[in-house]
Amino acid sequence: MTNTAARSARLALVGDRSPNVVSHTRIPLLLDAVAARDRIILDAYWIPSEEAGDEDAVRGFDAVWMVPGSPYRSEAGVLAAIRTARVAGIPFLGTCGGFQHALLEYARDVCGLTRAAHAENDPDADDPLIEPLACSLVGHEAVVHIEAGTLAQSVTGSERTVERYFCAYGPSRHLDTLRAHGLRFSGHDEDGHVRIAELPGHPFFLASLFQPELSGDGSRPHPIVRALARAAVEHAARSRGLSV
Repeated sequence: MTNTAARSARLALVGDRSPNVVSHTRIPLLLDAVAARDRIILDAYWIPSEEAGDEDAVRGFDAVWMVPGSPYRSEAGVLAAIRTARVAGIPFLGTCGGFQHALLEYARDVCGLTRAAHAENDPDADDPLIEPLACSLVGHEAVVHIEAGTLAQSVTGSERTVERYFCAYGPSRHLDTLRAHGLRFSGHDEDGHVRIAELPGHPFFLASLFQPELSGDGSRPHPIVRALARAAVEHAARSRGLSV
């Protein structure tokens, strides 16, 4: 077994790729930086949201990154990809819109809140789980407090971090129900609003309303991105019966 084989993995980037979305242009730079810094080669494939609903769209990948860029062209496709990653134990990262839809998938498919909706996709919904933020975070940078003993804390190595946002929507209701069904909200802003979610018991399931891909200039990948890469390599090794 070569070192290259042991340190490579397949990554599904789910979302509607656009040169106008800054995070989309950053991701290839981050993957190059991970390769240089951690000697992990992530073989990345972009999967448009319309194709993500296919039964095997993300099955067989070692990690799924639900990237920003909502509203997605297919909400159903995005939710299907998240469901597959969650149920099949595939390492998952959702950022910005990916965070929002990870909560939506969990609310509908785990908590039974079948009418839960994203107001950006359905502004007239009776039960919007994701609604416009009271103050838009587009272009903002803010402190996030992280709970000790969580995946988020182990990944970042800190209980306080400053992160960049580019979003105008966030969770507004049913948070107690999501908690009661096993989802953990491990990061909050200064006012106590949820900013990170994770799923205990899953190999790696992490979602953030902020965009770690916007950290710095792209030459030093955010700890969350590096952690996803490590989780992907571990998944690849397990799948092939190898040791990392």
